[in-house]
Amino acid sequence: MTTRAISLILLVATIGFLGALIVPAGAEDENSPALAAAMKNATATLQGGLKASEAQGTPISAKFEIEDGKLQLSIYTMKGNDFMEVVADPNTGAIAKSEKITDAGDLKEAAEQKAAMAKAKVPLVTATETAVKANAGSRAVSIVPELKSGQVRQ
Repeated sequence: MTTRAISLILLVATIGFLGALIVPAGAEDENSPALAAAMKNATATLQGGLKASEAQGTPISAKFEIEDGKLQLSIYTMKGNDFMEVVADPNTGAIAKSEKITDAGDLKEAAEQKAAMAKAKVPLVTATETAVKANAGSRAVSIVPELKSGQVRQ
């Protein structure tokens, strides 16, 4: 794995250390305290969710999030020109539902993630696994590729 790939991993993966949620500057989430608390009981991993979602297409982003007051693992996938949101159970990692993305804002985000992944050197699951291994005792809670000036964010 190249230094560039590892840099990408560490910048795009939000990693929780020792039960605390670490969020990069500029990426604050108003649900961060609730998310950190909910993550303490979750047994599924981001890596497992990414692998499970591959049945629906190529993963382009993944995150644990609070939706309607409940923790869920949400993975965006692409297959051809279609985008899907795959939701996995945060305790088992099993796919709970999968639906085509139709919301304009979500479609825009998915298209941006697809463009970033087209330039990425490694799949998301590899980037996530590498980041977790490099940070013993940590847990990945989010990975979202971004382009900055036409390049994958490093």
